[in-house]
Amino acid sequence: MDAKNTETLDPIKIATDIRRRVTELTLLNNGCYLSQALSSAEILGTLYGRVLNFERLNSPIKSPPLIGVPNSLTEFSPSGGRFHGAKGADLDRFLISPAHYAVAIYAALEATGRLESGALKTFNTDGSTLEMIGAEHSPGFELTTGSFGQALSQSAGIAFARALRGESGKTVVFVSDGELEEGQTWEGVQAAAMFDLHNLFMVIDVNGQQVDGLTAEIMNIEPIHERFAAFNWNVFRVDGHNPDEIERAFQDGAQQSGPTAIVCDTNSSQGIPYLERYAPKLHYVRPKNDDDVVALEEALARFEKGVK
Repeated sequence: MDAKNTETLDPIKIATDIRRRVTELTLLNNGCYLSQALSSAEILGTLYGRVLNFERLNSPIKSPPLIGVPNSLTEFSPSGGRFHGAKGADLDRFLISPAHYAVAIYAALEATGRLESGALKTFNTDGSTLEMIGAEHSPGFELTTGSFGQALSQSAGIAFARALRGESGKTVVFVSDGELEEGQTWEGVQAAAMFDLHNLFMVIDVNGQQVDGLTAEIMNIEPIHERFAAFNWNVFRVDGHNPDEIERAFQDGAQQSGPTAIVCDTNSSQGIPYLERYAPKLHYVRPKNDDDVVALEEALARFEKGVK
């Protein structure tokens, strides 16, 4: 793998910090996309702490207020991709597909010193770029992924262009398992294999749940790893809460031709087992009673002590 421009950080500490920050927001705002942060915390911790080769920043970036969305008449907010540093031939690109995972991305950026500390206090408030559903101006986002399933196609196009230019950096796209129900995803999978995009890595958070319940009951997408293998992708199925397995999959995939899919099996209540009583209805977590509040407060206290 390429020499890193960013320092190596402890993925477990980042993951615990992500859970702490998002649990705190859930209590403050009486609801949040908490389960997405709980399932993806180690994935994001590993990506930001060990895997992604970003430009080293001299200091955290302040998120400016939202000026506006792109149009031909007025100034608009700069790309959220700047929180990953400058673009370069040997540097990685990280694209986020499930925009409702935005709070987990913001928490990861703040935990790793790329987003100014305290920025999460403006989450989902008027005029803030830290929107609940991330867009191209939100920290960590450089694409508006529109309807689910579009980011893989966009990332494949970026990876293809980078390969044509002879760039050595990876293009990594983060996807949720529910997006594999979308037809455009599989068109992107097919195209990436067709053009032998060895520089494209797809990381999938397989928590088995979506807004309406269990993915297996709404539109079964298993066996995911066999589907990707059928499209001639390199496939690694790992424990999504084990940073070593995730990192090893990147290392092994980098040694092979063609695109790589890293299928990460995760738990939507990881770190807060109390929430299992509400599974699989965990798409958006809102405390419903005093017991819920107490359980979240106890979890927050553990996370504040650094206990995962």
